[in-house]
Amino acid sequence: MNLKMRLAVMNFMEFAVWGAYLTCMGNYLGIAGLGEQIAWFYAIQGIVSIFMPTIMGIVADKYIQPQRLLGLCHLLAGVAMLGCWWMGVEAGFGRELHDKSAFIATYAVSVAFFMPTIALSNTVAFSSLKKNGFDTVKDFPPIRVLGTVGFIATMWFVNCAVWDDGSFFFTLEENAHKFQYTYMQFFVSGFLSLVLCAYCFTLPECRLQREEKEVSLLERLGLNAFKLFKTRKMALFFIFSALLGMCLQVTNGYAGPFITSFRGSADEAIATSFAANNATLLSSISQVSEALCILMIPFFLKRFGIKIVMLMSMFAWVFRFGFFGIGNPAMPGVLLFILSCIVYGVAFDFFNVSGGIFVDQECEPSIKASAQGLFMMMTNGVGATVGTLAAGEIVNHYCSWQEGYLLGDWTTCWFIFAAFALVVGISFALVFKPESK
Repeated sequence: MNLKMRLAVMNFMEFAVWGAYLTCMGNYLGIAGLGEQIAWFYAIQGIVSIFMPTIMGIVADKYIQPQRLLGLCHLLAGVAMLGCWWMGVEAGFGRELHDKSAFIATYAVSVAFFMPTIALSNTVAFSSLKKNGFDTVKDFPPIRVLGTVGFIATMWFVNCAVWDDGSFFFTLEENAHKFQYTYMQFFVSGFLSLVLCAYCFTLPECRLQREEKEVSLLERLGLNAFKLFKTRKMALFFIFSALLGMCLQVTNGYAGPFITSFRGSADEAIATSFAANNATLLSSISQVSEALCILMIPFFLKRFGIKIVMLMSMFAWVFRFGFFGIGNPAMPGVLLFILSCIVYGVAFDFFNVSGGIFVDQECEPSIKASAQGLFMMMTNGVGATVGTLAAGEIVNHYCSWQEGYLLGDWTTCWFIFAAFALVVGISFALVFKPESK
């Protein structure tokens, strides 16, 4: 198997682990008695991303080869995720968890070791490609697109897979035992994480950067990546990365419960619609769009530059939220849901993937892993934490859990999110001025 294919398999597995629960976890949390804490479960991902990717980036730069550290992180994340699954099994199907605090703590351990793996997988890919003479701008996006395919694959799997009275089968019909509503989604994620752990130790070596000259304690710890804030361009880039990061987990946390809530509608056509009963499958259109948009990044980056690409992402978030605000699962409203999922590809990729490439190009080799960790910290850490908690307050203000569904004034919620993205986009257009290449 050639290098690019091996890295593609790594990316497929990396995001398959995440896709198993990220967009459907909210449905299970409502059943398990943790519906009002949905925002905190996604905020935990942000909180650990404030420091864990940076710490692991430091370790990968200085002490443990990135591909080995990637495997170790997946080992710990997978074991903890299987712990969440087991607590669900002990509570029983459709019942509240016995020890909610233990479940939250175990989940926190899992994501604490998973979140750094996103930046580490980028480091492994960039390092291996450059070592073998490949162009990262041209050759990385087709590799990264397999990550999105992996995410979609597990979304489809948990949407259709059913475990009922010892029987396993697939269905698109209404069924409360679908993995997307149960603790089985955590089993899928944990199992795949352990498989990826083993695979990581077969990847090519990414040798550490050895420096013969004396270095300061700051450099030895890898904290010199923070010197990127000294330049106005990079400081603004990271600040707006945090602001845009506030949008990242909103639909991951609430799109599933929002679409599923229509099952509680008094309108039978809406309550029994295909979309309302297959929220995870509908949401996967977002990832299909993401896969296609990744392939467009090399052209857009070289043709328009990072500023225009980031602006496209910001205004795509406006449409992402806006279409959710005015759509519904029945025809013709479901077409707006589909449009929301299509623009998600631009909203996510033109920010996350292009940003990773931009950071890689702008920093020196000795701090590349640390810089990727810093980018992860600002987006999935600071930004996602603040944004998710704020979104949770807004949703809990306008909506409430009633008979297993999160019902209320969803339209106002989505329009508030859209207005925020619009303000961020206009501000970015006015103040961010990267040098022309």
